[in-house]
Amino acid sequence: MCERFRLRACISAVYLITGPMAAGKSTVARQLAERFERGVHLEGDVFRRSIVRGREEMTPDQPPEALEQLRLRYRVAAAAADAYFEAGFSVALEDVVAGPLLDEYRAMIHSSPCHVIVLLPSLTAVATRETQRDAKGYDRWQLESFYDGFVETTPRLGLWLDTTELTPDETVDEILRRSG
Repeated sequence: MCERFRLRACISAVYLITGPMAAGKSTVARQLAERFERGVHLEGDVFRRSIVRGREEMTPDQPPEALEQLRLRYRVAAAAADAYFEAGFSVALEDVVAGPLLDEYRAMIHSSPCHVIVLLPSLTAVATRETQRDAKGYDRWQLESFYDGFVETTPRLGLWLDTTELTPDETVDEILRRSG
């Protein structure tokens, strides 16, 4: 029998978790994966860092090679999510997926159900969280510009959560409660 807020944890699914940098995606995805009897956390940054030579980082001007590598990262991560799902795991797949690329990325994931979760704390909360992180995400980007661009260009797919006042555990509870 499943525990409270773990009912969904008994059914395999893929959760594509996105949001701006410093929104809490990694923490929430890890805690979400831990709720499942068979859970996997896939970090987009792991796929990015897997390219050890010849990697082109995304910048505000979106160089063509960097955009191609970003799409490659999404394809590889989606394939990994599908493989884990087919083996009976629930998958929390997280990455920064902004703008029209969210539709594209979602289509790369063939598993069903696949829940799109967008974590969107306030700009102030993101700025505060960024100062508390070891790895800085906004070294190439202006925080407010990136945040505003994310909000304005990302299609309203899935569940959008304002996590400004939520702990990661409360966020996971909300995802499980509302993603069905």
